[in-house]
Amino acid sequence: MASVFDLHVHTTKGSSDSSLSPEEMVREAKRIGLTGVCLTEHSGWLDRHAFDLFARQQDIVLIRALEVETEYGHVLVFGLDGYLPGATRLQDLQRLVRKVGGFMVAAHPFRYLFNTPPYNRNLLYKDPRLYPKTPQEASRHTVFEVVDAIEVVNGANSEEENRFALEVARLLGKPGTGGSDAHSIHGLGKGVTIFDGPIRNEKDFLEALRAGAFRPGEGFPVGTPRPFAV
Repeated sequence: MASVFDLHVHTTKGSSDSSLSPEEMVREAKRIGLTGVCLTEHSGWLDRHAFDLFARQQDIVLIRALEVETEYGHVLVFGLDGYLPGATRLQDLQRLVRKVGGFMVAAHPFRYLFNTPPYNRNLLYKDPRLYPKTPQEASRHTVFEVVDAIEVVNGANSEEENRFALEVARLLGKPGTGGSDAHSIHGLGKGVTIFDGPIRNEKDFLEALRAGAFRPGEGFPVGTPRPFAV
């Protein structure tokens, strides 16, 4: 049986820009039928024991994760217990994640790429004059040499931005993930990742990621999630 996860959610426990409490998040996730949620906090839950205690009290799967700001944009990190020295430099982050058998996803890589500068600039390209014109050009960015997957469905992105990410993932032969990037109850589950089998805990979750046994999805929670594809 497939498992449906929102791989990108922020709560008040670890993201100062979120208004979504963990309790509200769980209630909404259960209401819309998610199997589980990844709490990709900006600063992380400071107390692992407190997170584990809260997670055990819920009847959905909760995964503790991070959204790390690097010199090459934001990266979703799964498997790290928290921030470590040097974790904001992409290559150093990769070494830390590899050491613990974790997984890295380039988050919303092409957000604002199609906006008119200087407003809301894309994080991968500091100079708007260097914005890629095609997915082929974009696929040569350094970040894609390091991450394990690319977020191709982000609930806060435009359709154009997500489709561009999907084409880059296809060119590189990298898997794509989906997440809502929710900071409130609104939009939770708008982007999802569909796993091929049951995900009961973090161990199952990381094994499925490393095996590539997943695909990005959309159309949730307004109906049955469908694979995100052209």
